[in-house]
Amino acid sequence: PKQITFFSHPQPSLLGVRKELIKYKREEDGLDLSGMLYLPPGYDESQGPIPTILWAYPREYKNASSASQVKGSPHRFVRVPPTSPLMFLVRGIAVLDNPAMPIVGEDGEEENDKFVPQLVSCAEAAVAELRRRGVSDERVGVGGHSYGGFMAANLLAHSKTFRVGVGRSGAYNRLLTPFGFQSEERTLWEAPDAYLAMSPFMHADKIERPLLLIHGEADNNPGTFPMQSERFYQALKGLGKECRLVLLPLESHSYAAKENVLHMLAEIDDWLERHLVPSTASAEPGEGAQTEALGSAVAADT
Repeated sequence: PKQITFFSHPQPSLLGVRKELIKYKREEDGLDLSGMLYLPPGYDESQGPIPTILWAYPREYKNASSASQVKGSPHRFVRVPPTSPLMFLVRGIAVLDNPAMPIVGEDGEEENDKFVPQLVSCAEAAVAELRRRGVSDERVGVGGHSYGGFMAANLLAHSKTFRVGVGRSGAYNRLLTPFGFQSEERTLWEAPDAYLAMSPFMHADKIERPLLLIHGEADNNPGTFPMQSERFYQALKGLGKECRLVLLPLESHSYAAKENVLHMLAEIDDWLERHLVPSTASAEPGEGAQTEALGSAVAADT
C-alpha cells in the first residue's frame, strides 16, 4: 500500500491516547452496561492506577434490552471538542466517557420512581470495572453537563464512591421544574415523592466531597435557569460543604465564547488538581469544608 494523504494531527498533544470500549454488568440485575475508556498518552499498566473521571448523562428506558444497547465505536478518530472532558487526558487523568447510566421502568413502573438506586448502581458498576482493570483506585471523580451535572450531584449525595464532583449547567431542585423534565411527564403534584427523592438540593446535607458548580449566567433553558446552581451553592455553603460556584457571563446553556470556555476548563483543571489528583485526600470528608465554602467566590467572572 502507498500513503496518499499526509495530514498532520489536529491535536498533537493527544497522540498516543488509548481508547477502548469496556463492557460490564450492573450488579443488582445483571443489566449490560458499557462506556468508552480513554487512557492518557504514554500510560502504561506498570504505572498502576491513575486519577480517573467519569463523565456521563443518564437516560430513561422502558425495557432492559433497549437500555443495554452499545453506543459509539472504539475505532473512531479521537477528536476533542473544546468543552470535552477528554481535555484532561493531557493532565494524566483517565476518562470514562459516556458510561451507560440507564434508568429503566418496566411492567408499568415509572423510571424515576427508582432513579437514585439505579443511578448509584450504574456508577458503582463502572468504577468497580475500572478498579478490576487496574486503571483506577480511590481517586475517581464524576461530572457532567445539564442532566449530567444533576447526576453528579446526586451521586455525591447518595454514594461514597467519588472523591470529587463537577456539575455544569445543572438543575438541582426538581421543585423548580414542577411540570416535568427529561422524559418525566408527571407533575410535581402527581409524583411528589419522586421529585423530592431525585433532587440533590434536598439531600445537600449528605454531600461530603468537594463539588464545583459552573453555569452560564444567561442560561435560558427552561429547566436549568442559573438560579438552580445559585440556590444549590447557597445550600451547600450554609451547610459548611466544600463547594465553588462559577458563573460564565453572557453564556447560555452551552458555552461558546473562547474566554469562557478557557475559563471553564481552567476552573475544572484546578479543581481536579486540588481534589482528585493527589494520591491521598487532603482532608477526610467534612474536614476543612467550612473554610473552603466560605472562601469560594460566588461568581468567578472572566
